[in-house]
Amino acid sequence: MARYHLAQLDELDAVACPCGFARRAFAGVPDAPANVHVVDIKQDSETHYHKRFTEIYIVLEGAGWFELDGERVPARPLSAVLIQPGCRHRAVGPMRILNIPMPRFDPEDEWMD
Repeated sequence: MARYHLAQLDELDAVACPCGFARRAFAGVPDAPANVHVVDIKQDSETHYHKRFTEIYIVLEGAGWFELDGERVPARPLSAVLIQPGCRHRAVGPMRILNIPMPRFDPEDEWMD
């Protein structure tokens, strides 16, 4: 059995998420410690939080802001933020981000107020 997994992020199907549309790599890899998502942010993204996992957002393209527990923080290419469980958050603006959820993403752990 191979000890590595490859993904071509631009060839994955996009799925709707609170921030826009995500292409999620490694979701089907058993025991993966994390996933990698490329997310195209929509202007009216929804504030949400997670109870169990941490996320790292890294801006690849575009600019806007991160809203983190009500505070707006400017975001531009290569801005990165570590979002801990319970932090209400969203990314806003015409951006493409890399999102790394740890442990791996669980759609049952997306919460809106």
